[in-house]
Formats: sequence, C-alpha cells, structure tokens
Amino acid sequence: MRHALAALCAAASLTSAAAQTPPAEQPSDVTSRSAIGTAIDRDMDGLMALYRDLHANPELSLREVNTAAKLARRLKAMKFDVTEKVGGTGVVAVMKNGNGPVLLIRADMDGLPVVEQTGLPFASKIRTTTPEGVETGVMHACGHDTHMTAFIETARLLADRKDEWKGTLVMILQPAEEVGKGARDMLEDGLYTRFPRPTHAIAFHDAANLSAGTIGYTPGYALANVDSVDIVVKGVGGHGAYPQTARDPIVLGSRIVTSLQTLVSREQDPQDPAVVTVGSFQAGTKHNIIPDEAKLLLTVRSYSDETRAKLIKGIERIARGEAIAAGMPDDRMPAVSVKDEFTPSTYNPPEFAQQMGGLLKAHFPAGRVIQTPPVMGGEDFGRFYRADKNIQSFIFWVGGVPADKMAQADAGKISLPSLHSPFWAPQADMVIATASEAMTVLALDILKKD
Repeated sequence: MRHALAALCAAASLTSAAAQTPPAEQPSDVTSRSAIGTAIDRDMDGLMALYRDLHANPELSLREVNTAAKLARRLKAMKFDVTEKVGGTGVVAVMKNGNGPVLLIRADMDGLPVVEQTGLPFASKIRTTTPEGVETGVMHACGHDTHMTAFIETARLLADRKDEWKGTLVMILQPAEEVGKGARDMLEDGLYTRFPRPTHAIAFHDAANLSAGTIGYTPGYALANVDSVDIVVKGVGGHGAYPQTARDPIVLGSRIVTSLQTLVSREQDPQDPAVVTVGSFQAGTKHNIIPDEAKLLLTVRSYSDETRAKLIKGIERIARGEAIAAGMPDDRMPAVSVKDEFTPSTYNPPEFAQQMGGLLKAHFPAGRVIQTPPVMGGEDFGRFYRADKNIQSFIFWVGGVPADKMAQADAGKISLPSLHSPFWAPQADMVIATASEAMTVLALDILKKD
C-alpha cells in the first residue's frame, strides 16, 4: 500500500511486548458458514501453506519473478488462459464462460524493503539490495501475501462454480503497487486491448485498524492522490561566521517549510481534505559552513484532480515567493519538480459501492460489514477505473487485527502496528477466508445468470 497508509492507523508505535509478537494463526471465530464459507474452510490448510510460503519469500517491486511464476502455475491448473510478463512481471488469467459482463479481479504481489520483526516461525529472512543500493530485508509488511492467497482461492471457487455465472473473468496479479507503477505498466502493456476489457473491477486490501474478519467499504473517494515533490533551494555558500557574505538556503528552506503549512490551513476548504508534509530537509556538511543548496522532499495528498493541481501550483508559488522575499535573483529561484511516482486517487462509484456493500451486509452476519471513512493513503488500483470510467469499480478493506489485540488497543493498553510496520502480522486465516468469500459473493452477483 503506497506510503504506508498511515491514516489507517495513526498510532503506529508499539508500547508493549505483546503487541510486538502477534500470534501466528488463530482459529476463525465464524460460527455459521455459507456454502462458500464451508468450501473455504475445507481449503484452509492448503491456503495457509501457500500464505506461509508467500510470506517467507517476498520480492520487491518489479522483481516479483518467482511469486508470479508460482501463482501462474496454479491458475493454469484451474484451466485459466494465462499470460505472463504483462507490464513486467504481471500475470493475466482469463476464463470465458459465455456472454455477459467482464469482471477484473486484482491482487498485488510486491513486498517492501523492511526487516521483519514479527517473531512468526515463517518470518521472512530474505535479504536484497534496493535499486538505490541499500541492503535491506524484505517483508510482506502490507499484507500482499494475504491478498494473493485470497485471490487464488477466489479463482478456484469461481472456476468450480462455472454453472452459477456467465461472462468473463480477468484475474490479474499486479506488480509494483508499492511504488505506484504496476497498474500503469500493465495498462500500457495492453491490459485493456490485448485482453477482454472489463465492465467491472474489484479488489480488497487488508486493514490494520479493523478487527479480523470485519469488512469496510467507502463510497466515493476511498484513497488519495499521492505525489512526491522535490524542492531544490538554491543559495550562495559561505563561512558560518560571516553570513552577510552568503545567501543561506537553510533559512530560506525553513521559511518555505513554514509557509507551506498555510496551503492546507488557510487556502484549502476544510471539507476537502489535503496533506502537505515535508518528510526530509537535507542541507549542509559542517557546523561552520553555509551550504549553497538545500533539498526538501514532500508528500502531497488530495482526492480530486482539481485540488491536486491547486496544491502543486501553491507549492511552486510559495517556494518562488519566499525566494523573492529573501532577495534571491531570478537565476537562483528554487526548482520544484513533481516526481514520476504519482499514484492517482481511488474512487468507488457511490451507487455501485452501496450496491456491493449491501450485498456483503446481506451475506455476512450483522456487524461484520461497515462503512468506513476515506483515508489519505494511496493505492494504484484506482488506475483501472481512471483508464475507463465506464467501469464499475470497487475496493474494500478486510480487517486483520486479532480480536484480543483490538480489545487491548481500544482499552488503551497497547498501540497497534500499522501497515508497513515490521511488526504487522494480520490474523491471516480470517483475512483470507473473509476476503475469498466476499470477492466470490460479489463476483457471482456481478456475473449472475439472468
């Protein structure tokens, strides 16, 4: 999940040893089961074996070679028409079953450069070097291992129930969600031209702020636009003892940081959420040297494209305005650049979201399905809808916090680990069982025989 989905769990620090060593696999607490649920129960031993394998062997974004291959083999065994290496390491599996809607179901595959500290017996011990040259551990700290496992079970359930639906399944395993590139790369590689064009698209994400097995959904904007913005602040270097001979980029950069806060607090409609965070301020090498440059790294969050454009223009205006106020000449204005890491907001068409939410509420026991507020995290699933807004698109949450941990957190006894935390270990069996059942229920309704 792009940039940790911090809004899902603001209290990310751990304050107790119990929270640092979550239980491995706890039994499901569902007492009444549908036919689909019963089938999932029968498959659970094999599903958990797959989950543990995926968890122990994560691969970074754009490197999901082994992950894609092992899951492609399973899809082929289910008689899907499978194409590999779509958009890099992506997999597209198609099953045609007569005339009808075309449903896209997505799971993401990539892990994160995180050293796992869950204490699970199957914890990842994988080490690698990032494209930036940093040696690190690799972990499924965002729960993509649960996503893939539920995806495989959903494919199996639907393949076994071809007499209950009509249309086309397009099931995709997407790379590089964590860096905001996978959906774009698959689309650019012909996802909507080489393969049946979807009329509907669904996906889920595990949640670190919902009890295990709870389903959350959000009509309208569900996740935010995510932009990474760099500001290079130019100055004139000199001796720290003689600041009058220099133009200090650290002071100018500090003014920019302070003024940027007014973009949200004084220029943005409070009912239209936005975030401008300066996550890094880099400048200087020594106590007594005024550098000639400083660099600010920002994350910028919004929902609508109009608000996104307004924020980016505001950043450019403030950077230039503060430089002018500091007396910088035109050829020393700050350089503002928006990085090629943009993740667009994810939008659930409201009427369709309410329809899907209603189906889930009717299927699961009372209280298992709730409407949740939008978050400022990012998810590139939104690109599939943006590429064709005639598609009915829906992403939902499945809680992964064990009930005892949620009770302790609610009582203020512990803080829960967030997504992307080295301590995040969802109650995997509940996430997988709930998500598999939910996606199968939605798929059978979308593809129902009239």
